[in-house]
Amino acid sequence: MKKIYVFVIIACLIIVPFSILLTVNHLIEAQTPKDEKFHVGVAFCGNTTLEAKNLIDRVKNYTNLFVLQSGPVSWNETLTNEICDYAFSCGLDIIVYFGDLNYRVLEGYDLLWRLDFVKNAEDRYGDKFLGVYMYDEPGGIYLDYNWTEEDIIPRGASIDDLTYDSIANLYVYGFEVLDQGFKTAKAYSDRVFVSDYGLYWFDYLAGYDVVLAHVGWNHTLEQDIALVRGAAKMQDKNWGSMITWKYDETPYLDSAEVIFEQMLISYECGAQYILVFNYPSLEGNVFGVLTEEHFDVLERFWDEAVVGSEYSWGSIKGEVAFVLPKNYGWGMRHPQDRIWGWFGPDELSPLIWDISRSLLSDYNYSLDIIYDDGLKLDDTYKKYIFWNGTIITP
Repeated sequence: MKKIYVFVIIACLIIVPFSILLTVNHLIEAQTPKDEKFHVGVAFCGNTTLEAKNLIDRVKNYTNLFVLQSGPVSWNETLTNEICDYAFSCGLDIIVYFGDLNYRVLEGYDLLWRLDFVKNAEDRYGDKFLGVYMYDEPGGIYLDYNWTEEDIIPRGASIDDLTYDSIANLYVYGFEVLDQGFKTAKAYSDRVFVSDYGLYWFDYLAGYDVVLAHVGWNHTLEQDIALVRGAAKMQDKNWGSMITWKYDETPYLDSAEVIFEQMLISYECGAQYILVFNYPSLEGNVFGVLTEEHFDVLERFWDEAVVGSEYSWGSIKGEVAFVLPKNYGWGMRHPQDRIWGWFGPDELSPLIWDISRSLLSDYNYSLDIIYDDGLKLDDTYKKYIFWNGTIITP
């Protein structure tokens, strides 16, 4: 009997720890994204460390990315370090927003620390630091700004000489050559991020590595994905979706179910990053603008798509390309939209609008929108449909 007891004890000592190990491994695997390159998270836009920690604690079990997008915090070295350190300690990857890296002193603030932060971020956080979020909505601002001749004279242009090509060149030149802060971000950060609501193609040309297309504002989701995915694919960059406001007043964000569908479609269309813009703070809500229903669908998305098997990342591919004229910087939000912010719609705008509506209806999320800019008509797409009606099948 003693031998039997000894055998049982030994068996338990072997089997029980092994069973625990299997269980732990299963739990770890269940919380690991199927694709380690995919990120989902929230953009923090609050003002205090406590607000940031509350939000991190609320989402850390079903997100893998925290974006510090607070303007006020970006001026404060102590707050930036405390929040990033806490997100890092919770196992989240980090992106940090800065409005500019040009200035050492601005409005009485010593900003030299920003340069040091960017230079040292990789040493401090390793591969958890994904990159710098630099500026915000540059393409959209270009479309909607009320330009005057004085705005371009310092750049060596004449109002009478403006063309689509010259403005496109000015846009890219402004980042690549004139903007020392942007050049610093490119030099010391593996990736430079931005979110935008127009001209994604030209954001990439200007040097951005990742563009997050705004999802919301009653935009056409099919078109936003077609524009940003097409631009990223043709320029070998990454893209994502930033879930933004539907309303400019309370409750700001769309319903939880609509946001879930937007995230799911972005995921299936191959977005590498999906973020929810969490601003402002609703009265009585310590988490900003996100409600319990929003947190529930974030967790559902994580469980069903990111670590689960219900949905496949990138299963909806861009198979047909609608090709716009080179440097045709039209906002495409409505038939009367502006071109490069300088011009109204031209004689091509109604034609391009009608064709794009028809193609979006026919191909839905399988359509990409690209530009005739050094285009190689290879098998990247099954069909290329040009703005002038030409159709080419490689």
